[in-house]
Amino acid sequence: MQKVTADRSWWLHDVAATRRIEQQAAATLAPQALMQRAGLATARLALALAPHARQVWIACGPGNNGGDGLEAAVHLQQWGKPVVVTVAGDPDRLPADAAAAWQKCRSAGVPVLEQPPADWDLCIDALLGIGAARPLQGLLARAAEAIAAGEGLVLAVDVPSGLSADTGQGSGVQAHHTLSLLTLKPGLFTARGRDAAGQVWFDDLQVEPSGDLACAELAGPPAPPIRLHASHKGSYGDVAVIGGAPGMAGAAVLAASATLASGAGRVFLCPLDERAGSLVPGLPELMVRDWGQLPLEELAVACGCGGGSAVAAALPTVLARARTLVLDADGLNAVAADPDLQQRLRERARRGQATVLSPHPLEAARLLGIETSKVQADRLHAAIDLVQRFDCVVVLKGSGTVLAVPGARPRINPTGNARLATGGTGDVLAGMLAAALAAGGDAFDGTTAAVYRHGLLADRWPAGQPLTAGALARAAAA
Repeated sequence: MQKVTADRSWWLHDVAATRRIEQQAAATLAPQALMQRAGLATARLALALAPHARQVWIACGPGNNGGDGLEAAVHLQQWGKPVVVTVAGDPDRLPADAAAAWQKCRSAGVPVLEQPPADWDLCIDALLGIGAARPLQGLLARAAEAIAAGEGLVLAVDVPSGLSADTGQGSGVQAHHTLSLLTLKPGLFTARGRDAAGQVWFDDLQVEPSGDLACAELAGPPAPPIRLHASHKGSYGDVAVIGGAPGMAGAAVLAASATLASGAGRVFLCPLDERAGSLVPGLPELMVRDWGQLPLEELAVACGCGGGSAVAAALPTVLARARTLVLDADGLNAVAADPDLQQRLRERARRGQATVLSPHPLEAARLLGIETSKVQADRLHAAIDLVQRFDCVVVLKGSGTVLAVPGARPRINPTGNARLATGGTGDVLAGMLAAALAAGGDAFDGTTAAVYRHGLLADRWPAGQPLTAGALARAAAA
């Protein structure tokens, strides 16, 4: 068993792949072997998390997830732990493996209650697992309500009940810990998943997970950037930040300062509001320029931060000439509203010009011509759809930022927290992305590294110290 942390990468498998791996493994093992291993792993983690629990309640559902919980109950009973079980369904209609676990549970003398106990220190949620296909109803919903009403620790088996293992959507159990069995599921790490799952643990049940069947990857830490002694500012690339329309100049300044702090050799601030220069007296390293006078063919460009409607006029030239490009905020909105700009964006890939789109869900919805709720309903596929439409790297921001690129598995970023939910932090990310592109190397890897570091800054933010975009931009140099 392993604690899932952000210090390494992990394969992620959707429900279809997990079912396939489960079927292949079961064909070579004795009956009930996987469920027995799952129950033992659950019991061991429960004991480690709450060794002094005075009452353990295992809420079992009508399927194999409930069978995992029943197997765990037997072990906890044998270890002398105070455990009770409820079953949200008819035990006589359990599937074969779960039915065998039920008989074992009854033979072991585990107390079975009709209703949840009034008080408990640890609840093991074994209601539904990866079988969630619709909102919780009936006995399952009432069990989930009783879990929510309690004050003890909640450990979910495989997936918090009600959460989609593939998408991270759905409402139900809110767990403090989740033990993902056999495979790690993408829904635990994006959309609602990170809030619902709490700390994720993984047990492969002694079945080697297949990377060939993985649908995505949970990104690991990037290699530390290396700056050779025998180098100069030209070694790390030049960046132009184009944005900052009247009333929004601060967005471009934030992006430019983050680019500078992230190690770019030279940074040109190209404001669409001529008054933006007054915002940079404390940043003498930034060079304020007219973007039309710069050799964009030699530059990495970040375009759109605070660009307003004014950025649309710059985009035809920027899309045609920028060597590499990060398109963010109002730059994305302008493209979404103009089919000609969309075509110009697609043509960049044919010319070998790397492009990164960094939309939040609403901007992604505009680019795809759909509702924001549909983007959030399946973030992985929304990012893939954007890649297919525009043939570039996509950074779909949000809880569990999704990164995608043509011809590769998408990645989910494991870092970051709700402190980033404040104005300007997206502009800081755009600047960090531009610095990564300016440095050269693989665009997808550089983008993944920038997103990881951006989130890590928030994860390491000092307790009690407000996180503002300006402070975050300055911290990018750390």
